[in-house]
Amino acid sequence: MDFWLSFLPIIIYALIIIILIVGIILVIKSIRTVNKVEKVVDNVNDKVESLNAVFNVIDFTTDKIASFTDKVVDGVSGIFGKLFITKKKDDEEDASKEENTDE
Repeated sequence: MDFWLSFLPIIIYALIIIILIVGIILVIKSIRTVNKVEKVVDNVNDKVESLNAVFNVIDFTTDKIASFTDKVVDGVSGIFGKLFITKKKDDEEDASKEENTDE
């Protein structure tokens, strides 16, 4: 029994020291990994910012194309609207003339 009472604390202390060393190694490796990830993120951020001007040009171009197509659609719909409204007014005038002649 004396053997276990003197030997068991030594085993427990050795296991605690091993766990502490493994924890320190894992922390050091995680710090290195975080630094590598930070470098990659900074690199990607620099590349995205270099493409920012291209995206601004594309955005400006699409805005201009959209406004041009909106004007074209408004013009075409206005022309068709005038044609159909004029035709509708002519039909209404013809109908009112026929009613007046029937009386």
